[in-house]
Amino acid sequence: MTVASGLRAALISVSAAGIVALSACSTPAPTVPRAATTKAESGLDRMERVTLAANRCWFKSNDPAFARYSLAPELSSFSGKPRFLLVPKGRAEAKPLLVVEAQPGSRALSTYGPVMGTSLGARVDSDIRRWNTGDGSCRA
Repeated sequence: MTVASGLRAALISVSAAGIVALSACSTPAPTVPRAATTKAESGLDRMERVTLAANRCWFKSNDPAFARYSLAPELSSFSGKPRFLLVPKGRAEAKPLLVVEAQPGSRALSTYGPVMGTSLGARVDSDIRRWNTGDGSCRA
């Protein structure tokens, strides 16, 4: 064996020993529980789902109870609370007659406005509650 090949063999064994020693000192990557990796539904996700259901069930279906209103989504509201409004049909700038908004850090939705004090209020409340649970059905 030549000096060069002996030196090369010694260097390889020292390098291998160093790698083994370093890997023994390193900490393993933390394991993340499976439940923690699933994305929780945000207020925006929830409001998107509820807004789509309201549009489909109240407006696209031509429900006569909502013929006097228009839907005005404000999912990127400056208040930080995604919401949608019911306004008089053809008057998007008018004062909202119904506000449905997500509450930050909660599954709760708030519904308020003059419509809630009418005979339509109970229907709105039951529809919003149903859609908030994930049931997208249109029951009149």
